[in-house]
Amino acid sequence: MAEKTRYSDAELEEFRAIIMEKLELAQRDYDMLKASLTGADGNDVDDTSPTYKVLEEGANTLSKEETTRLAQRQMKFIQGLQAALVRIENKTYGICRETGKLIPKERLRAVPHATLSIEAKNSGKK
Repeated sequence: MAEKTRYSDAELEEFRAIIMEKLELAQRDYDMLKASLTGADGNDVDDTSPTYKVLEEGANTLSKEETTRLAQRQMKFIQGLQAALVRIENKTYGICRETGKLIPKERLRAVPHATLSIEAKNSGKK
């Protein structure tokens, strides 16, 4: 029997469902991060004492930087999931971009936006 070169339509639908669920959660997290950056969450120090306000503003700067990094990372994750959906449409999902072989289902279930098999990923980290 020849080696399988792509996942079946049914398998692709299974992965699509996993990706859509992760995408929905990721988008929700991103929206929460974005809301906290714009102050839309209403959690500020406008009604507190001036001394506390100065201390809080320093912490807010650090917190905003961290929140910005988290939001950027979340957006990159969302874009990776969206690209995976495109690969499903093109029926190229799950094919390692280095080896051309199928990425194991277990890896794709854990990291649905993966484009490299573990072997290819590890060989690139010399």
